[in-house]
Amino acid sequence: MSAPTTHRRRPLYGWLTAEAISLTGTRVSMIALPWFVLTTTGSATKTGLVALAELLPMVVLKVLGGPVIDRLGPRRVAVACDVLSMPVVGAIPLLHAAGHLSFGGFLALVAVAGALRGPGDSAKGALVPAIVDHTGVPMERATGLHTTVERTSTMLGAAFAGGLVSTIGAANAIVVDAVSFGLSALVLLWSCRRVGDAVVRTGEEDTAPYREQLHEGWRFLRGDRVLLGIAVMVAITNLLDIAWGTVLVPVWALEYGGGAAVIGLLFAVFGGSAALGAICAAAWGDRMPRYRTYLVAFLVVGLPRFVVMAWDIPIWIVIAVALAGGFASGFLNPILGAVIFERIPPPLVGRVTSLTTAMCFALMPLGGVLGGVLIGHTGLTTAMLALGIAYFAATMLPAIDPRWREMDDRPAPEVEPGEEAVDPSVSASGEPAR
Repeated sequence: MSAPTTHRRRPLYGWLTAEAISLTGTRVSMIALPWFVLTTTGSATKTGLVALAELLPMVVLKVLGGPVIDRLGPRRVAVACDVLSMPVVGAIPLLHAAGHLSFGGFLALVAVAGALRGPGDSAKGALVPAIVDHTGVPMERATGLHTTVERTSTMLGAAFAGGLVSTIGAANAIVVDAVSFGLSALVLLWSCRRVGDAVVRTGEEDTAPYREQLHEGWRFLRGDRVLLGIAVMVAITNLLDIAWGTVLVPVWALEYGGGAAVIGLLFAVFGGSAALGAICAAAWGDRMPRYRTYLVAFLVVGLPRFVVMAWDIPIWIVIAVALAGGFASGFLNPILGAVIFERIPPPLVGRVTSLTTAMCFALMPLGGVLGGVLIGHTGLTTAMLALGIAYFAATMLPAIDPRWREMDDRPAPEVEPGEEAVDPSVSASGEPAR
């Protein structure tokens, strides 16, 4: 690859690197935080409260941060949130080591960290259209590479967390998450300056009042049935995934043996196979039928993992199901991300993506509580089966809604000067495209 091409794609490589660093740290805390509470209190309900404390302010700030991202630019907001997150997250192990970390103080720090993560994550996502435009890569390739990074970070972070929690304790493992925020901010400052400056100028041209900007984003989202449907579907699956990952899986590990090491192995296998699926999506996603790929992927990643963990069965079967489900899940985010970004006008990217992701995260604060209540009232087996059936229903509803077939609609390629435009309704063979 030539030097000019490498320089042109620096924002893409830098953004992916920053996300890899930040997501690895976040995956460490994803295991360390609930395990810390579960092992120190023995309460599944309190474990669920940790997820509520983190996710509720995160969702609220995602909604409110959209116009700020469009005005200031996503790079500035992402860097600022990462810098502020570093001391907040770092205070948890410091206070624990000093013997001054009460459960209430722990929840407060987790809440502040969640509040910063909301606009920070939205800002990093809002960089995608500008990065694609700057680098010239297909949208599915950018979202596929990001999903590859996300899944790989899940694999490495989960495996790393399992070892850290087992050796140095859950609270000390959170130090890794704190350090990752600072490194992520430095990489974004270095790599995305030109892209961020361009987005800032676009945002500053919009002088409408804050409330009107916020309402404009909501009007657009509400008027697009496909975008709204994706947001609602993902909101439900995120609720169920949080209940599964933060409460049901730890309880399963305690009841059937293995502890934190088995949790780390399970998430690592899932994340690793998902990374492989995302690589395939990045390579071939722009040529795959999105709608059918979506349905098949959710059939594989949804109900089966809940069913196999409902009873005490050999761990290799659970791992095998996680392997297949992870690979299928690797295709989902590249597809859904490409659909979302393609349907949003550039001036509204910050607002609409913030609202979309906020809706996707809206039910997540209740996931831990839902998992804790189900475990307490019905037991592990019934809770697993109930969540699995709900997951199947939420993800297969698009099979009976014809509007979801619009996922297969892709924007027409740009025509260079002197080239003849091609009718997108006609295939290369001259027959009507399906």
